[in-house]
Amino acid sequence: MTLHSNPQNDERPRERLLAHGAHTLTSAELLAIILRTGTKGRNAVMLGHDLLQAFKGLRNLLSADAANLMRAPGLGQAKTCELLAVSELARRALTEELTQGIALDQPQRVRTYCIATIGHHKVEHCIALYLDSQFRLITSEEVSKGTLSQASVYPRELVKAALQHHAAAVILAHNHPSGVAEPSQSDLNLTRHLKQALAMVDIRLLDHLVVTGSGAVSLAERGQL
Repeated sequence: MTLHSNPQNDERPRERLLAHGAHTLTSAELLAIILRTGTKGRNAVMLGHDLLQAFKGLRNLLSADAANLMRAPGLGQAKTCELLAVSELARRALTEELTQGIALDQPQRVRTYCIATIGHHKVEHCIALYLDSQFRLITSEEVSKGTLSQASVYPRELVKAALQHHAAAVILAHNHPSGVAEPSQSDLNLTRHLKQALAMVDIRLLDHLVVTGSGAVSLAERGQL
């Protein structure tokens, strides 16, 4: 029989959350509330600590896929599903913010969204954020997977998609799995090419973000757009 943590101990984070607010709890304690139970010899808070150490932080934990989560000690199918659901809800909340807000006036929200969406990938992913005339998000789509180049991101297809979505502007973002957000010469060449292609149909390329799991570099802010 599998022994679990003392239910009374597991309730303490919940009681503190209700009494003092979620912001007073540690990440491990918040994870304990989601996970509910621990494993043999480890209560839910201890399991939360173990997971944070194993994945080297909360961001990596919440961006991990099902296969990696299932391999972690103490995470079965149910707990894996709970963590994946929390991660997806957070991503959707960011999407709602960009849909309802003005993306150009909230560059940090755009960065956060892109980091959460593609920053954790082990291969390069490129997404396009299609914006209306008020710079609110219409939708975002993956436009390529693999090494980023003009050969993998087809300007004609991106322009076609922008027109289909009735977009007035586009933000491009891709990740660097190396963890270094410095844009390459290929990134700069592609940016210029896409900007010219979009301008021909009166659509602005507002920015190109180079994203890692911990941050993002804006080519617009650097004056390289």
